[in-house]
Amino acid sequence: MLSPALRRRDAIRPPALAGGGGARGRPRKGASNIIYQGKESDMRVVAVNVSEKKGTRKTSRPEVVLKTNWGVDGDSHADGTHRQLSLLGIEDIDFMRTLGADVHPGDFAENITTEGVDLASYPIGQRFRIGQDILLELTQIGKECHSGCEIRRLVGTCIMPKKGVFCRILSGGTVRPGDSFEVVKG
Repeated sequence: MLSPALRRRDAIRPPALAGGGGARGRPRKGASNIIYQGKESDMRVVAVNVSEKKGTRKTSRPEVVLKTNWGVDGDSHADGTHRQLSLLGIEDIDFMRTLGADVHPGDFAENITTEGVDLASYPIGQRFRIGQDILLELTQIGKECHSGCEIRRLVGTCIMPKKGVFCRILSGGTVRPGDSFEVVKG
């Protein structure tokens, strides 16, 4: 049985509608055929993930601590660069599942898996808020897959070059699945 979150969301956009217009919640022209449904009040964190060693899949945890201007406490990728935190939407993971990939939150090395927001549709510099205290700034959209990308090898494509995003942590704190996710206006 599908969870309520998966039942209320269509993972694939019909071909006649592909290309979208770029408004919040809609893929911009040239983006993959993924639908992000719901109101801003539906945006949330669905998983938080870490890996203690580079080159391994991240494991979901009940909570993680984001350190200001550093990264995720205990994550091997924390280093204070512009790529302090990686995020990816569950809608993008669901899309890869429709292509035959057996993937789950953390398998794309994202620290935070979100729901209800097309992260890659926002410009560099856009700010996001998690809960009341955590403030992020978008610093990079997409990441090249490494030459041995198992997902690309298995299904012929990968979402990370276009859909995965990186942020700088402007104000840290503890984040848990279920926390609200907000696009900061202005």
